[in-house]
Amino acid sequence: MDSIQSTVVVGAGAIGASIAARLVDAGHRVLLSARGARAARYQREGFVVNGRQYVLPVVDGRGAEPVDLVIVAVKNYSLDEAIAEMRPFVGADTIILSLLNGVDAVPKLRGEFGSDAVPYAMIIGIDAHRRGNEIQYAAKGQIFCGYEAALAPKNAEKLDRLGRFFSESDIVFRVPDDILREIWFKFMINVSINQWSAVLGAPYRVFQTSPHAVALLENTMKEVIALSHRVGVRLSDADVARAMAVLKTLRADGKTSMLQDVEAHRRTEVEAFAGAMVRLAAAFGLDVPINALLYEAILTIEDSYEAE
Repeated sequence: MDSIQSTVVVGAGAIGASIAARLVDAGHRVLLSARGARAARYQREGFVVNGRQYVLPVVDGRGAEPVDLVIVAVKNYSLDEAIAEMRPFVGADTIILSLLNGVDAVPKLRGEFGSDAVPYAMIIGIDAHRRGNEIQYAAKGQIFCGYEAALAPKNAEKLDRLGRFFSESDIVFRVPDDILREIWFKFMINVSINQWSAVLGAPYRVFQTSPHAVALLENTMKEVIALSHRVGVRLSDADVARAMAVLKTLRADGKTSMLQDVEAHRRTEVEAFAGAMVRLAAAFGLDVPINALLYEAILTIEDSYEAE
């Protein structure tokens, strides 16, 4: 297969819808996977991305044929549903690009569809925000994608195909030397700023200007660094400085996805962040007290929705 001709996006939230719109702008045909009321809403309302209206074709998998690329952009807690939804679109040559946060999604997808079909991937530096069917973003971010050393040689052609596909759009696509390190770097950012922003109700500005907020982030990142050494990834203090540099590129009044979820009284991804930290740390006999506190704090916030 020389090029990617057919793409399905599973998960039309802020990230999924913004990526779909940018691919459409580049001339690619993109389908949205959705069922029931969600499908009807997408067809009826479409999406408004940075002020421009998009009405994309919606498919529900019935009578579907395999596509070249499936982009998965759901929340972690919706992954099981997404796997069932995307199954009709996955064939022997389909590439599955997961843009989910955390470190658990790719292993789960590989368990369902095979390791060669699912490279590690992430999107970083995008500040997309969704309200209803309207999505706004200023920072476009970039996608990092790759295979670990054992799988990289035989899957190099897949990465080349993805690189050519995204090069036709304004989406920056990079294949780093060590994709697992990049995945854990993004995980470190999510575990720190996403969770503290949700607890404090604070936009990026607070973490860009307050030394106390910066201290919270840095101390939380150190727990991720310690755990990364146990799993063989070995982040360092230099990655903390790199993370803070990424933070400074984001719109000051922008909000993390977890803060957006809290404000909308939606379920958060705390299980994929603090929850994963606590579980993994316990397996290695490591203490992560900040994440243990964040885990209980964010679950308490979720409990408060029902109390109200």
